[in-house]
Amino acid sequence: MSPETFKTVESIALNITLVVLFTLMFFAVHDVLTKNDVPKTGRFIVYGVLGLGALGFVMKGIIELFWMAQGV
Repeated sequence: MSPETFKTVESIALNITLVVLFTLMFFAVHDVLTKNDVPKTGRFIVYGVLGLGALGFVMKGIIELFWMAQGV
Protein backbone atom coordinates (compact mmCIF):
# COMPACT_ATOMS: atom_id res chain seq x y z
CA MET A 1 0.00 0.00 0.00
CA SER A 2 1.40 3.37 -0.97
CA PRO A 3 1.93 6.03 1.71
CA GLU A 4 -0.72 8.28 0.14
CA THR A 5 -3.33 5.51 0.21
CA PHE A 6 -2.41 4.60 3.77
CA LYS A 7 -2.76 8.25 4.84
CA THR A 8 -6.18 8.48 3.18
CA VAL A 9 -7.43 5.27 4.78
CA GLU A 10 -6.07 6.36 8.16
CA SER A 11 -7.81 9.74 7.87
CA ILE A 12 -11.15 8.15 6.93
CA ALA A 13 -10.88 5.64 9.78
CA LEU A 14 -10.12 8.42 12.27
CA ASN A 15 -13.12 10.47 11.14
CA ILE A 16 -15.46 7.47 11.32
CA THR A 17 -14.12 6.56 14.76
CA LEU A 18 -14.69 10.10 16.03
CA VAL A 19 -18.28 10.10 14.74
CA VAL A 20 -18.93 6.76 16.46
CA LEU A 21 -17.30 8.00 19.67
CA PHE A 22 -19.38 11.17 19.83
CA THR A 23 -22.54 9.20 19.02
CA LEU A 24 -21.85 6.77 21.86
CA MET A 25 -21.08 9.67 24.21
CA PHE A 26 -24.37 11.31 23.23
CA PHE A 27 -26.30 8.13 24.00
CA ALA A 28 -24.51 7.66 27.32
CA VAL A 29 -25.13 11.26 28.37
CA HIS A 30 -28.76 11.07 27.23
CA ASP A 31 -29.27 7.90 29.27
CA VAL A 32 -27.75 9.44 32.42
CA LEU A 33 -29.76 12.64 32.04
CA THR A 34 -33.06 10.82 31.57
CA LYS A 35 -32.51 8.39 34.45
CA ASN A 36 -31.62 11.22 36.86
CA ASP A 37 -34.49 13.48 35.74
CA VAL A 38 -32.28 16.49 34.96
CA PRO A 39 -34.11 19.77 34.21
CA LYS A 40 -34.21 21.13 30.68
CA THR A 41 -31.67 23.86 31.44
CA GLY A 42 -29.11 21.31 32.59
CA ARG A 43 -29.76 19.15 29.54
CA PHE A 44 -29.30 22.15 27.27
CA ILE A 45 -25.95 22.96 28.87
CA VAL A 46 -24.69 19.36 28.74
CA TYR A 47 -25.74 18.84 25.12
CA GLY A 48 -24.25 22.23 24.24
CA VAL A 49 -20.88 21.29 25.71
CA LEU A 50 -20.94 17.94 23.91
CA GLY A 51 -21.91 19.68 20.69
CA LEU A 52 -19.12 22.24 21.04
CA GLY A 53 -16.62 19.42 21.51
CA ALA A 54 -17.83 17.75 18.32
CA LEU A 55 -17.80 21.11 16.54
CA GLY A 56 -14.17 21.56 17.57
CA PHE A 57 -13.20 18.35 15.78
CA VAL A 58 -15.17 19.38 12.70
CA MET A 59 -13.50 22.79 12.65
CA LYS A 60 -10.09 21.13 13.06
CA GLY A 61 -10.78 19.07 9.94
CA ILE A 62 -11.93 22.11 7.98
CA ILE A 63 -8.86 24.10 9.03
CA GLU A 64 -6.60 21.20 8.02
CA LEU A 65 -8.25 21.02 4.60
CA PHE A 66 -7.87 24.78 4.17
CA TRP A 67 -4.20 24.69 5.15
CA MET A 68 -3.49 21.76 2.85
CA ALA A 69 -5.11 23.61 -0.05
CA GLN A 70 -2.91 26.64 0.71
CA GLY A 71 0.22 24.49 0.91
CA VAL A 72 0.96 25.21 4.57
